[in-house]
Amino acid sequence: MKKSGIWAIILFLLVGISAGCSSEKTTGASKDGTVTLKYFAFSPGEDHEDELKAMIEAFEKKNPKIKVDYELASFDDYFTKLQTQIAGNNAPDVFELNYENFVSYASKGALLELDPLIEKDTNFKPDSINKKAYEAFQYDGKQYGMVESFSNVVLFYNKDLFDKAGVEYPNESWTWKEELAAAEKLTDKKNGVYGTYAPVQFWEFYKTIAQNGGSILNEDKTEVTVNSPENVETLTWMMDKMNKYHVTPTEKEMSGQANEDLFKAGKIAMLRTGIWMFDGFKDVPFKWDIALEPGNTQKAHHFFANGLAVSKKTKNAEAAWKWAQFMSSSEEAAKIRIDSAWELPAVSNDALVKGYLEKSPPESRDVVFKALDTLVVPPVIEEWSKMTDMFGKELDKVKLGQATPEEALKNVEKELNTLIKK
Repeated sequence: MKKSGIWAIILFLLVGISAGCSSEKTTGASKDGTVTLKYFAFSPGEDHEDELKAMIEAFEKKNPKIKVDYELASFDDYFTKLQTQIAGNNAPDVFELNYENFVSYASKGALLELDPLIEKDTNFKPDSINKKAYEAFQYDGKQYGMVESFSNVVLFYNKDLFDKAGVEYPNESWTWKEELAAAEKLTDKKNGVYGTYAPVQFWEFYKTIAQNGGSILNEDKTEVTVNSPENVETLTWMMDKMNKYHVTPTEKEMSGQANEDLFKAGKIAMLRTGIWMFDGFKDVPFKWDIALEPGNTQKAHHFFANGLAVSKKTKNAEAAWKWAQFMSSSEEAAKIRIDSAWELPAVSNDALVKGYLEKSPPESRDVVFKALDTLVVPPVIEEWSKMTDMFGKELDKVKLGQATPEEALKNVEKELNTLIKK
């Protein structure tokens, strides 16, 4: 799952939108009433183009008066091409956006509000999609996108190490307190085994502070809230697992090995990592499973998602909505995704993902969908790359002992205020 966006689009995109001509170079209906939609995407790549073709075939069978003409680009090239098309007044009717870029495009007025189309569509039920995932593609309380696919991070654990230490497996009631107690029993420094691991970096930080009721920005992104007691407590907790309780290996103790490799070697009992590691762990010589992450005051889980948006200037709004809705919540699209292991649909009906839930390991795959109920999204701002770089530098200082959590978050607050004002 790609997590990063290309933020150089902003100024040029603004120019393209504000200076846009009165006509849109999208394909209208033909003489027989058939509409051809222009669709632009990055997620199929070479591996899943056949699956996309199968989805289009299924959609066109249900909607014989709508044809989908698709174009693909690599993620590295995609947003440059999309920017050019929009600025040239030749935007696709429907296009893919990862969550971070969705926020940018929605905030600049490039996307069509979908609520009027949703209200008219008696065949679509919003509760067919996980509520939190559905609402993630809203902006200012209005629906501007449809979640297409997702992945997330959960707690992986080595059942053999738990059994050996006589520790009960993680469950939904666990908080950081229970995790620490278990980690202390599971840690065996003599044999190089550590009880728990989570990376200290930006992506992990914004999720973990949410588990303690913290945030980086207020809800409307006008106020920096990063230097709060809750966040200082959280960063202290992240570091204490290494430096005070010694249940997490330091970078020196990891000796350059990846945390996933240490888990595979039976050296980490609990690991926070992405569900994309299921295949990577399937052949390890021990039993393992997954659980919801423990939080402190509440649960919180990552949400890495792609969605579909409709161009504000499309001439084919109703047809475009039908395609976006089909890709987001239809039985046909969900089945094709599951059968081909092409990411996951955020549907609420377990029957549509039965094939995925029945696979093993891990046994508890339902956890993946339960985690959606407590998803958190990244705090997107225009100066996105500068913000993530700045966080990385300050968190590195904490890891190296060059700054305390209080000092680091104070520095972040100062720099982030400057970025917000820009």
